[in-house]
Amino acid sequence: MTRFNKDERGFTLIELMIVIAIIGILAAIAIPQFSAYRVRSFNSTAQADIRNAATAQEAYFVDNSTYCGDEAVLTGSTYGFYSSDSVTLDVTAAAADSYTMTATHSSGDKTYTLSGPGGVIED
Repeated sequence: MTRFNKDERGFTLIELMIVIAIIGILAAIAIPQFSAYRVRSFNSTAQADIRNAATAQEAYFVDNSTYCGDEAVLTGSTYGFYSSDSVTLDVTAAAADSYTMTATHSSGDKTYTLSGPGGVIED
């Protein structure tokens, strides 16, 4: 059996408590930031989907000389639009010369609107 010298010491309780407090402070800062990053990524997914739907609208216009009023028609290989999971896209208005669409992600906090052709995405 080996014997311990009295000079050998481990960490004191105070030192361990300070380390745990520092880790707690860092976690309190990082966790809300992580949540904000997730919401922004969900919003970016909705934004990307509305851009892709605009491209599908233009492809539909080339074939039919009018814009599509039903997002289901744009979905699939014919016009190339595939919606991301949890993103809701609605074509709110469509005519021979214009369209308006909205997109939102179920976990995001913004709804994006695009009026086209050639419009700018607004939140």
